[in-house]
Amino acid sequence: MFKKILLVLLVLIGAFAIYVALQPDEYRIERSVTIAAPTSAVFGHVNNLQKWEAWSPWAKLDPDAKVAFEGPEAGEGATMTWDGDDNVGAGKMTIVESEPDKAVDLAVTFTRPFEGGTNSDFSFTPKTDQTEGDQTEVTWAMHGTHNFMEKAFCVVFDGLGMMGKDIDKGLSQLKTVSEQS
Repeated sequence: MFKKILLVLLVLIGAFAIYVALQPDEYRIERSVTIAAPTSAVFGHVNNLQKWEAWSPWAKLDPDAKVAFEGPEAGEGATMTWDGDDNVGAGKMTIVESEPDKAVDLAVTFTRPFEGGTNSDFSFTPKTDQTEGDQTEVTWAMHGTHNFMEKAFCVVFDGLGMMGKDIDKGLSQLKTVSEQS
C-alpha cells in the first residue's frame, strides 16, 4: 500500500514538473487607465522616481524601508534602491529609457527575498475630449522571462494575477495623484 501511495505521489510530482516546464518562459502583464490630466503632468509622476512614493502600489507596504536615489533626479539613468521587510524585499530600479510625454522604460532587479528581474514599461497617449478636457491613457506593462522556480510559483500562487492586481492598484493611485495635481 505504501509503495502505491509513493508511486502516485511521484507521478503527481512528475506531472506537475512537466506542466510547469511547459509554461512559457516569457511573460507580459499589461494594464491601462485613462487619467483626466495632461500627459506632461502624468509623465512627471512616473519619470521622477522620487515621486513614486505617492502612487506606487509597493511604497506603503513597509514605511520603514530604506530608500535611496542615485543619478539624475528624473529621466534616463535615474535609479532608486530599496531595502525593506519581507513585504517589499530589496532591489534596484533604473530608468533605462525616457521619451518626454511618451514613454518610460525601467529595469528592475530584485535581490531579496529572491533574485530576479523584470522590465517595466509605461506609455502615455494624450486624448482630448471636448467635454472632459485633457486626458492621458497610461499603459503599464511588466515583462521578462521566468526560470522554472518562478514559473512554479506563478502556477501555484497565481503570480501573474498578483502582479496584475499590483499594476491595477498602482495605476489607480497614479490616477488619483495626477488628477489632484
